[in-house]
Amino acid sequence: MFGAGWGSRANDPIAAASCGNGRRCCREATRWEKSSCPAQRRGTLSKMAENHSHCLEWQSERGSLVKMNKVKGSTEKGNSRILGLLAQLEKLTLDGTAHDVENGRYVTSKLLHLAQTQAEFPFSVLHVSERTKKDMTAKGSTGMEIILSTLENSRDQQMTLNILNILNELVSVGGGRRGSILVSKGGSQILLQLLSSASKDIPPNEEIMVQLHSILAKIGPKDKKFGVKARINGALGITLNLVKQNLQNFKLILPCLQLLRVYSNNAVNAISLGKNGVVELMFKIIGPFSRKNTSLVKVSLDTLAALLRSKTNARRSVDRGYLPVLLTIYIDWHRHDTRHRHMLIRKGILTCIKNITSIKLGRKAFVDAEGMKVLYNTSQDCLSVRTLDPLVNISSLIMRKCFPKNRLSIPTIKSVYLFQLPVIPISGPVAQIYNLAPEVDDVVDESDDTDDTEVETDNDNENEEEENENKKNDDIETDLSKLKPVQDLGRPVEELEMYKQFFPELTEDFQAYNFTESGNTSPSRSDVQRTGPIIVPTAEELSSKSNTIRASVKDNNPQSQQILPNVYQGAGQDHKQVTHMDLQNTEKSKNNVNYQYSKQNGHTPTQCLNNEITKGLGSMSLHCNNASEDVKCWKPGCESGVENKPRFLTLGETCSKTCQQISGCGKSLFVSSFGQPPSWQQVGTQLGQLCCTGIDTDAEDESSLSSEEPGFSDLPEPGVLQPLHDPDLYVEIVKTTKSVPEYGEVAYPDYFGHIPPPFKEPLIERTYGVQRTKIFQDIERLIHANDIIDKTIYDLDCLSYPVSEDGETLRFNSQFESGNLRKAIQIRKLEYDLILNSDINSNHHHQWFYFEVSGMRNAVPYRFNIINCEKSNSQFNYGMHPIMYSVQEAMLGRPRWVRTGTDICYYKNHFSRSSIAAGGLKGKSYYTLTFTMTFTHKDDVCYFAYHYPYTYSTLQMHIQKLEALHDPQQIYFRRDSICETLGGNPCPVLTITSMPESKSWENLHQFRNRPYIFLTSRVHPGESNSSWVMKGTLEFLMSNILTAQSLRDSYIFKIVPMLNPDGVINGSHRCSLSGEDLNRQWLTPHPELHPTIYHTKGLLQYLASIQRTPLVFCDYHGHSRKKNVFMYGCSIKETMWQTDVSASSCDLQEDLGYRTLPKVLNQIAPAFCMSSCSFVVEKSKESTARVVVWREVGVARSYTMESTYCGCDQGKYKGQQIGTRQLEEMGAKFCISLLRLKRMTSVECRLPPSLLDVENDLIDTRCNLTSPTTHVLDEDEPRCLEEVDYSAESSDEQDIDLNETADFDPQYFDASTQEEQLSDSDIPKRDCFL
Repeated sequence: MFGAGWGSRANDPIAAASCGNGRRCCREATRWEKSSCPAQRRGTLSKMAENHSHCLEWQSERGSLVKMNKVKGSTEKGNSRILGLLAQLEKLTLDGTAHDVENGRYVTSKLLHLAQTQAEFPFSVLHVSERTKKDMTAKGSTGMEIILSTLENSRDQQMTLNILNILNELVSVGGGRRGSILVSKGGSQILLQLLSSASKDIPPNEEIMVQLHSILAKIGPKDKKFGVKARINGALGITLNLVKQNLQNFKLILPCLQLLRVYSNNAVNAISLGKNGVVELMFKIIGPFSRKNTSLVKVSLDTLAALLRSKTNARRSVDRGYLPVLLTIYIDWHRHDTRHRHMLIRKGILTCIKNITSIKLGRKAFVDAEGMKVLYNTSQDCLSVRTLDPLVNISSLIMRKCFPKNRLSIPTIKSVYLFQLPVIPISGPVAQIYNLAPEVDDVVDESDDTDDTEVETDNDNENEEEENENKKNDDIETDLSKLKPVQDLGRPVEELEMYKQFFPELTEDFQAYNFTESGNTSPSRSDVQRTGPIIVPTAEELSSKSNTIRASVKDNNPQSQQILPNVYQGAGQDHKQVTHMDLQNTEKSKNNVNYQYSKQNGHTPTQCLNNEITKGLGSMSLHCNNASEDVKCWKPGCESGVENKPRFLTLGETCSKTCQQISGCGKSLFVSSFGQPPSWQQVGTQLGQLCCTGIDTDAEDESSLSSEEPGFSDLPEPGVLQPLHDPDLYVEIVKTTKSVPEYGEVAYPDYFGHIPPPFKEPLIERTYGVQRTKIFQDIERLIHANDIIDKTIYDLDCLSYPVSEDGETLRFNSQFESGNLRKAIQIRKLEYDLILNSDINSNHHHQWFYFEVSGMRNAVPYRFNIINCEKSNSQFNYGMHPIMYSVQEAMLGRPRWVRTGTDICYYKNHFSRSSIAAGGLKGKSYYTLTFTMTFTHKDDVCYFAYHYPYTYSTLQMHIQKLEALHDPQQIYFRRDSICETLGGNPCPVLTITSMPESKSWENLHQFRNRPYIFLTSRVHPGESNSSWVMKGTLEFLMSNILTAQSLRDSYIFKIVPMLNPDGVINGSHRCSLSGEDLNRQWLTPHPELHPTIYHTKGLLQYLASIQRTPLVFCDYHGHSRKKNVFMYGCSIKETMWQTDVSASSCDLQEDLGYRTLPKVLNQIAPAFCMSSCSFVVEKSKESTARVVVWREVGVARSYTMESTYCGCDQGKYKGQQIGTRQLEEMGAKFCISLLRLKRMTSVECRLPPSLLDVENDLIDTRCNLTSPTTHVLDEDEPRCLEEVDYSAESSDEQDIDLNETADFDPQYFDASTQEEQLSDSDIPKRDCFL
């Protein structure tokens, strides 16, 4: 200790300046400290004095050094002294000589003196008392037993008082562990018995009572049975009588009140104390503002708050009118405590009010006493003082709790849309919906409020920690018979033969193909010509380098098979040549990508944007008046979009109208300066009145109109930057898509398409106090009810609602594919409440939203509240934005979804959720997602969505494009429909592999015996991010880069890209038309209710029946509660390790290869996070695809890959929100990771070995279960606590080179570069496990 002090002095430059012998002093000090001989220590001290004699500080330190020498010597003797005293005390007790009072008093007084003694020396403080306490309670020491035994047998008050003072010192500040030791040695029982016996003295010894109550108040919370022990020993009455008889003796009643608070933690004790008048007693102590005895008032309030946790006591307080008294006391303290010195007292008053309002009667009394206004006004006064936030938070909690429960303004919580099922389930939620009587109000029920009845039971539990631990693991499967794979297909082999038609690649002999000498194949059909390779964009950041997207198309029918609009070659040219598109200028001008189109065509970009173009834009209608009119625009001013429709102008139709600003232009409408693309002319898409009528000269983005080009606006051709997007093809597909509402409109984002923005979108930092502000604004609805408009603006339940034409009210729409918005209510001038629609044949699952907004003003903040969310927490509280699509931005050349909004938060609201909607739970509330949006353009048409929409029609369009663009000489591509859904839509299944090199037996044998990779996606409609990942996978597999070619050479990919088309089409979040979660039907899928699952499982069962079990199965999902991308797998050992069962004793042999794929992804995919992965099999997941395919089909590498809706908190994308670019990249990286598996199979590998050597073979077998198991809405998400920490620590290691390369970068497609990037030497061996 001394050496450390002098060592720091020697290393200090200031000390070195005053003492040149710093190191020598340090050495001497160390020698002094280590010396055991007193003479040597004195000699060392003399040397130190000589070496340091010239130091000015030495004279003042010398005396301290000598003093320290004495103290240290005395401390060394102290240990033996303590032991000796304890031995004497033990002897007095064991020998029965406890009557020797003088010896007992002497020994205990000496121990007390040591426990209270401390000594100081210059560099630190040596607490002799701490050393004494440690010696008494050290492991293996019998000091505590000796003291307690002496206390139990003592009959002398002074000796008893000495021991009580010793125990009080032991459990004083910092003595938490020692308090637990005292309890474990039976101290609480001994002290309670002593309290009982001491209370019989007349009068009781006050000092003993003070010490006893003080000790018991400190150790009581550490004894789980303390409440029961106190009640049995009669301690409650003793303490209560002391308080009643000594109300003016503050020294005595202070520890008594502290102990009463501990007693009240037991429900039975609290009720008993309440019956004996303790609540009334507390109100005699607390009162209006006073600077006297504030500590006593604080303890009294804490005791009262503990008593009021009992509903019986809370009712008693309400009956006696104490709630208005508390409000009056709070107002008085609030007014007089201007310097905020008594915040804890004010907080105690609020805590008492909070506990009273936990019962229905208390909430009513609070509202009747105008408590809402009181707390609202006092909270407003506190907002400016940050230290008063605890008061504001408790006040907010009380007001939210007491806010009268409102019902959602809808007739039923069931979906607006009805779909009659062919088979009604016998039991389950769907059966309950069908059996519910029509007259039953399912929106809210009278029993929703918390029941006020209370059963008097002890809440003490010695095994509480063990039960909590077991509760965490109660969902983990422990039955080995359910964990071990079973070889039971569940269906006869003969029945599975029906799926043979979906595997023609296993019998294909390619007789219709001609194989060239180079080994390439070409179909003998004359209508298929050789096409160039296709390179489609996966998801990487736009590089500043020149990147090229090449696309080739068939030319047998250039009109119907057109892939890219011919905006570069001029109208009328055919599309036989490979089209090149330069993206170089995209990043240079993110605000006007339209510039590059004009530049390539020799045109200057016009600055004229007629605001009237978007003023009348709504969703595009699919209703046809005649054969030439395919698509019409739905005008927002029309009711239901059916009647009173004006005449629409088609593209290419000339304008002869005149207006005040300009004369009739006489030119074609909506035609860009590139000319008229054939595809736009052929379809004749009508986009509304897009010309001169009603031009707003004050529009924000409008510039002066040119007399040469009046009423014109340069528009980028949809599909220019999107090789797989064709607006005309999309419209045609939508016409064949079957929806329950029979949608007749197309949303503009789906028509124009989406190009990822070239800029980063960071996670938002939540503004301090934003949620509190929003809650107070909601409370103002009750306090200032006259300010609320409460006007229905949009309602699917009643489409005849009046449409406002005042120009100040927003217009809403959701009647298009994947749309979801049931009702919009205007609350204030710039605030709207929005209600989402339930899944069809369901009464809940409100999360996915997708709707249109129009009629806005620019530069004005609008607040949107989605008020019927169900999840108790959301990533919207941790950095996530909703997304928005602006039609005007798209027309300016920026067709993209962007993260947007401010003041975003997610919180519980005052709308009651019926027990029917909450799965039988009562007293539940909905949650509000609120965000504020300031629009850039006036009279724009904007779309908001939970996540990037990806519709069923979009999938069909992309599949058709991939089929048209692929090179049949290199890629074997087949599209089939596995079945029809309940809604009558085909469910596509794709087969992708490479063509054999020739028709030789060897090549055909290799072709037919490639391992299968089975991929599925979008079983939950609201998880649109999974479709974007699948899009990245499909585009990568269909590309001509070396890695994709190698994968096709090695594997046969069987892909079901959308397992729930009906749910996606109809805007559901989780269910199909059957009203059930399809990912819970894999154990026993019904062929009529769950056809897509039934037949997808049949495909897998067929493969298993012919001994072709897939090597990998992966189901793509989205995740709403965690960040990053991660995987769930299946492992018997890792599941058993989470329980008390020893995996080693089970004699399990398990292939650890299930960890390989996630570990590779963790190295090459920047968005992937291995620490979030789990390989535990849970009981609630036994019917999911991952578990069923693992157990029944026998796929060891069966995964669920979860992609966040929010963003990343680690790796390259740390701090960024995830977008379609990153999601598509993830799909591509998943494909690349499959190369690692090639080394583990017998598949031939054409790539260099270094390309496959992604990591070493050492696999850490420890399981990383990242979160406890808590049931959350029966979803495919990891079990996590409600208040989960979303800002988990992440590795700061640099990502490997592959993560930094872009798919568009030319070097990414270079084989040599790939090999270099993926070599073992370049990949860090990261420890992915805790």
